Amino acid sequence: MAGLEGIEQPRGHSRAAAARWSPAVEDEQALKAFDLFGNPEQAEVLLPSRPESAATARRLAQVVVLRTWRLSPKLTEDTVLLVSELVGNAVRHTGARTFGLRMRRRPGWTRVEIRDPSRGLPCLMPVQELDVSGRGLYLVDKLSDRWGVDLLPRGKTTWFEMRVADR
Repeated sequence: MAGLEGIEQPRGHSRAAAARWSPAVEDEQALKAFDLFGNPEQAEVLLPSRPESAATARRLAQVVVLRTWRLSPKLTEDTVLLVSELVGNAVRHTGARTFGLRMRRRPGWTRVEIRDPSRGLPCLMPVQELDVSGRGLYLVDKLSDRWGVDLLPRGKTTWFEMRVADR
């Protein structure tokens, strides 16, 4: 799956391996990424268009959703996964040197945006059980409440939104 590089995947049915990485637990790397790259809630954060940037984007999203917005671990997990998928698409399909990550919160909603300089539109493809790739937008479509693409004079912003319960 796009953006899961550097994270050990569970083997067999072991629960110990599956619990190793959890977005519900802030780690030192997440806070370090926040300090190095900035807060995507305050301004767009530019990241290099390399596969390893998916891990940085996930960490930034994790800190914003858990620490700043104080939302549930489930919503954090879904947001982190969808950030990873959109970053994977931006890195894999646009040929850009950088992409931007922006996160917004308004009453009842969160919004995550990935901006890149390509005007090529992402395509939601039918997914078959044995497909080994092409599931990114399918996941975005299934886990988010809405998503879309805004064309810009130079590039596009691919975004997704999720409903949240306000306290």
